[in-house]
Amino acid sequence: MSFLSNRVEKLAESETLAMARLGNELKEKGVNVINMSLGEPDFATPDFIKTAAKEAIDKNFSYYTPVPGYKDLQEAISAKFKRDNNLNYRPSQIVVSTGAKQSIINVVMATVNPGDEVILPAPYWVSYSEMIQLNEGKVVEIQTDYKADFKITPEQLEKAITPKTKMFLFSNPCNPTGTMYTEKELRALGEVFKKNPHVLIVSDEIYEYISFTEKMFSIGSIPELANRTVTVNGLSKGYAMTGWRLGYLGAPEEVAKACVKIQGQFTSGPSSISQRAAVAAVNADPAVVKTMQEAFKNRRDLLISLMKEVPNLKLNNPGGAFYLFPEVSAYFGKKNGDTVIKDAKDLCMYLLNVGHVAMTPGGAFGAPNYLRLSYATSEDKIREAVRRIATALAELK
Repeated sequence: MSFLSNRVEKLAESETLAMARLGNELKEKGVNVINMSLGEPDFATPDFIKTAAKEAIDKNFSYYTPVPGYKDLQEAISAKFKRDNNLNYRPSQIVVSTGAKQSIINVVMATVNPGDEVILPAPYWVSYSEMIQLNEGKVVEIQTDYKADFKITPEQLEKAITPKTKMFLFSNPCNPTGTMYTEKELRALGEVFKKNPHVLIVSDEIYEYISFTEKMFSIGSIPELANRTVTVNGLSKGYAMTGWRLGYLGAPEEVAKACVKIQGQFTSGPSSISQRAAVAAVNADPAVVKTMQEAFKNRRDLLISLMKEVPNLKLNNPGGAFYLFPEVSAYFGKKNGDTVIKDAKDLCMYLLNVGHVAMTPGGAFGAPNYLRLSYATSEDKIREAVRRIATALAELK
């Protein structure tokens, strides 16, 4: 007899966390594994943010916090949205959560009914589809590939929208591809949304400060879309604060209030200390994290140059985030001894067990012919990882 619900039985384990776990299991056996599966900056949190947290502890910020976050943090985020993104969310429209992941599930739970359709440009972040299905929504994928830089067209979007469409959910810059939509491209998609006012737009902008081309454009800054766009962001990626668990959103008032209601029953307000640190981070000039951004760009350029030398990999040139998403189907059907590579998951396991490099199979992101590599690691490890990958792939016949 099982006590588990049907809901949890249908829920898939996060592939990124699963691959990280398998890599750690090998490490515990003494194997030197290079982990390129997790999207976690290898930098330390900036000192001025840590100082703010220490001061908060000394000042006894140790009590329950308001569910949507401290008012001065809501005000700081409201000002940040205006300063950096030309978004006009009032403090009452800001909800602070225990990570951007909670912000997104709050929105999904607050808006998606059973049977509602949610459009996901594929590849998409691994948890989007599971969140939607957990809430009994229907995932509608728009397929893209490396030749299109993993970007959808207005024509594809228009074709995907139906009367049942409730939400369009995407990340920009994108996890897992690093794709970054330009202002022109988002405005073109915006013209389709203007003709379909029943669609809520959710823009996940957690990689905002890790962009390499032009200044990031927020789709919610298009006036006609402002009252039906939810913008999600947080501190994990841009400020190297993954363990602090601090995310936030700006949303239409009705949606923001619904998220507060849900969060009030799940976790209540986020950590008081993380919030005091967040005030310092959000109020700071984004230039304080410029060195991290430049380091990621250098790593991207290094990884692409090295991966181009590996036969049969097809790449895009990501404009942001810290991922590379090569197409690897040329290796399907090949084998090394008794090991046969049937798909990307097999290839991932082969590269982990033989090459000792942990990556994530693309099927988890809605793209079964791809692998995701995170270059949020040192240049030396990137060089060694690609050397191992190339050696292991060369042994497949």
